[in-house]
Amino acid sequence: MNLPPYKTFPIVTGHKISLRPIQNSDIEDLIEISFYDAIQATTYEQAKEMQTKINQDYLEGNSIHWGIADNLTNKIIGTCGYYRGLDKGEGELGCVLLPKFRGKGFMSAAMQLAINFGINNIKLNRIWAITTKQNVKAIQLLERLNFIKITDLDDDEIEYEFINHE
Repeated sequence: MNLPPYKTFPIVTGHKISLRPIQNSDIEDLIEISFYDAIQATTYEQAKEMQTKINQDYLEGNSIHWGIADNLTNKIIGTCGYYRGLDKGEGELGCVLLPKFRGKGFMSAAMQLAINFGINNIKLNRIWAITTKQNVKAIQLLERLNFIKITDLDDDEIEYEFINHE
């Protein structure tokens, strides 16, 4: 396994988007989708504090969190990353996209890049994701990306696992 932190923070580039580090200049645009421990930021200060915690988690080898940048503008339009289980050779993949960018293929591209990075670079043995039963779009996305439902969880949540067909 090749766990974070890395000598250089990995930037993963695709045709439509790139996964890159979140800079302080990006935070203002991300307040509405900034979360830490399931708590949502409501102010710039809270979002910046959350990003500091996320960065510390990365430095401790517990996670890797990317901003999803539109390649045309380099603006961050969402986030994704691995947030739990890396020390066990597993990764919980999570993602969130600003509402005005949803339904345009950005998240499919970001998740595919993150999955490939998890398999080929981190060498994860298992990738999973958790969503709510009500989040139909997330369920459809996961299923399109070869995730299968594993179990129903408490609080109306569902766990999905990535099945690598290679």
